[in-house]
Amino acid sequence: MAGTRTRPTEDRPRGRQRASHSLEAVLTAAVELLDEAGESALTFRALAARLGTGVGSIYWYVTSKDDLLDRATDHVLAGVLTAVEGQTGSDDPIADLRMMAVTLFDAIVDRPWLAAYFMRNTDVQGNSLLLYEKLGRETLRLDLTPKQRFHAVSAVVGVVVGTAADLGQEPPEEVLSGAVDRDEFLDRYAATWRAADPVQFPFVRAIADEFAGHDDREQFLAALDLTLAGLRLQAGG
Repeated sequence: MAGTRTRPTEDRPRGRQRASHSLEAVLTAAVELLDEAGESALTFRALAARLGTGVGSIYWYVTSKDDLLDRATDHVLAGVLTAVEGQTGSDDPIADLRMMAVTLFDAIVDRPWLAAYFMRNTDVQGNSLLLYEKLGRETLRLDLTPKQRFHAVSAVVGVVVGTAADLGQEPPEEVLSGAVDRDEFLDRYAATWRAADPVQFPFVRAIADEFAGHDDREQFLAALDLTLAGLRLQAGG
């Protein structure tokens, strides 16, 4: 997998401290730091401390923090690829596409930092490109033009990554601190919406009860299903 592939010897920066660990160890430690506290926690100094080595040895494998983030992303996506391997091959390509999309969504929700770097650099992120290929391959089984296939996969990835990134945002401080729970926080806004001017905000008033206590995953699945229903219609199904 590209996420665990070492860089060719000729590409390694010269004059650097020789690594005393593997690329696998570097990326595993980088992912741990990202999972614990996000992108801001991933510094070369923090990574070196986690590995028990010098900062210079990390440059044996990566050239910059951006390079490290791209490779850490690809490292995680190797696991997503493994998870989707058995999710294709049914008689319904759109159902297969849905299963893969949900798997990717769950991976990004578990690791909110992943959304910002997915497919950012496919020269490095071979697993990102393979996952994109797997999603797109299902559209080859549909009666679509190349442009329609491109737009279809772009729409699915947009719903998955965009929604997961939105859900991955840090909750308000009062929710984080435990001063109020999520339902109480949403109820506060729902109450304001119910009291809004019925002439100016008829829609907001109509959905206020649905907003209060809504399930984020259910909301994502509804958006995905709407997108896929449109794709099925476009493909003549």
